[in-house]
Amino acid sequence: MPRITALNILLESDGKEYLAELYGKTIEGVQKALISGSMKNMDLSGDPVSGTVEAKRFVNATPKNYGTARTAGKGDAVKAKPVTVAIDTDREIVEELEQKDVRLYGVDGVLDRRAANHILRMAAELDNAFFAAAASKATALNLSAYKTISDELEAIIQECETTQNDFVDGVPRSMMHLVLSPKYYGMIRNDLDRQTNNASVDTAAEEFLAWHGVRAHSCVHLPTGCNYLIVVEGAVAQPIMADQYAAEKVPLSNAYGVELFYHYGTTVVMPDLIFKPGVFTKAEAFAEGTQYYTEANGVYTAASVTSSTFASGTYYTMA
Repeated sequence: MPRITALNILLESDGKEYLAELYGKTIEGVQKALISGSMKNMDLSGDPVSGTVEAKRFVNATPKNYGTARTAGKGDAVKAKPVTVAIDTDREIVEELEQKDVRLYGVDGVLDRRAANHILRMAAELDNAFFAAAASKATALNLSAYKTISDELEAIIQECETTQNDFVDGVPRSMMHLVLSPKYYGMIRNDLDRQTNNASVDTAAEEFLAWHGVRAHSCVHLPTGCNYLIVVEGAVAQPIMADQYAAEKVPLSNAYGVELFYHYGTTVVMPDLIFKPGVFTKAEAFAEGTQYYTEANGVYTAASVTSSTFASGTYYTMA
């Protein structure tokens, strides 16, 4: 990477070469920093420049008796459910540098530091969008009857593992990701620490990587009120496009602007493969078609409620 000694060099060939290399390092750094990176649906078709791409879910094949296709004169058509992913979020990071600001570290030293910050900010925004979308479409489960964190998590993992529909016939644990708030991650960490006879537990390690065969992640970018999610790989698509770093002189000043523009979209492709613990809220008014719950000793139980019986008790809804 060429040495940049003055801001005006950013507009010359050496400066453009430097910015191109810096861009490559930044995008690579963002991919590594993303918690959601390994969970994203990468099986997308179409040209992102058009503003949309498409993900497809293929229906499982159905075995039939030998000779069925010969009798019918054709085989079964391959069925797929298309999901359009709009790249509809346009973002920018534009910062101005004054010549006096770069005297201590040099131009490239300052830009390297700013690029490191850009990596963190882009990754945080993309993870926030990813997990907000996942949580909004996740299936909420009533796990209030489980009194230990280990029993609760095993229950939600098994719920995901036994999913069956036209597209899915069970989910291997190796495809699941358990994304937890720091509080819940710590609860599991403490639970593992208490297993003094478990030789595979390193109580000094920050990460335990997997829990009951499911990869585990501590994440500060879950939506407010969401303690954890189970996300199967490919359940959410988030295509990203970024323009290379560019520089330009700010008119009538000794400052130069450094610009990074990026564009992305976030869409849930497989809502049936995302799960979260239900959160209960006291119901203030009756709404037809809503599932209500009663509470006793912290355990919530589904109840049949009508408009006439609602006023005589205390009921909760789950989300």
